[in-house]
Amino acid sequence: MQTSISERPDVAAVLAYLRALQDRLTQALEIADGAATFREDAWERPATGGAIAGGGRTRVLREGAVFEQAGINFSHVTGSRLPPSATAQRPELAGRGFEAMGVSLVVHPRNPYVPTSHANVRFFQAVRDDAEPVWWFGGGFDLTPYYGFEEDCIHWHRTARDACEPFGPDAHPRFKQWCDDYFFIKHRNEPRGIGGLFFDDLNEWGFERCFAFLRSVGDHFLPAYLPIVEQRRALPYGEREQEFQLYRRGRYVEFNLVHDRGTLFGLQSGGRTESILMSLPPRVRWEYDWRPEPGSPEARLYEVFLKPRDWLMDAVEPAR
Repeated sequence: MQTSISERPDVAAVLAYLRALQDRLTQALEIADGAATFREDAWERPATGGAIAGGGRTRVLREGAVFEQAGINFSHVTGSRLPPSATAQRPELAGRGFEAMGVSLVVHPRNPYVPTSHANVRFFQAVRDDAEPVWWFGGGFDLTPYYGFEEDCIHWHRTARDACEPFGPDAHPRFKQWCDDYFFIKHRNEPRGIGGLFFDDLNEWGFERCFAFLRSVGDHFLPAYLPIVEQRRALPYGEREQEFQLYRRGRYVEFNLVHDRGTLFGLQSGGRTESILMSLPPRVRWEYDWRPEPGSPEARLYEVFLKPRDWLMDAVEPAR
């Protein structure tokens, strides 16, 4: 959908929201951890040789009391040509320059009973001198448990539904399904986790409404995730649970390096490698042809939680 003059996006407002969101996420995760703080690397890249130019703030927390590693990136970059990952779904935009901005977050907890989580909100413009810019929003959040708890899954998806509620009855089913489809590890024939929300190429509602939806998704991440962290952070665990966590983290790595559009966009466009790969866990393991013991909690993850499911269908709704 082409952008009319009256619909031209307010880029300054998007940038202000994204910077403030990164600050809010940083503060909330530091409080939740209670021990470690984020290290910030502010970076800039000049426009040379046609590569990506711009800057950002990469923040990484390591070896915390709750989070083994957490990263929160803000970036605002431009380039002379959209990379293949950005035009795979929009071939008509090939050859255009671009402006991209976003915040991305990945949290790898220490306790295997606390899920890994990811969130991302972003804005793109594809630009050409002889045409109006084509803009769109994207993002979402998803949850990757190692040991599943049904009440956690219901809370997660209920909060995702709340984020979508002001935008019509079709928004949540649409973006939940898109998340289930997107965060699927094709070469393993299994989902990465229990899903959440995912959207991309969103411009059909006009700028103001699309921007409001982006803000709603960004603002609902902490209410979705932090109650689960608080509920599970003190559960006792041993070597068995930790080894399974490290094994399942391997699936996370495989998805990010093989399928994730954001990772591929960053690498293909010559982005800052350390910032792009901060999503990877600090420790991980692979084991050839490993299978969980039948009837074990590890097997239950595959049998109950890594299956397509409407978590809210049978859930008892809280009184409002």
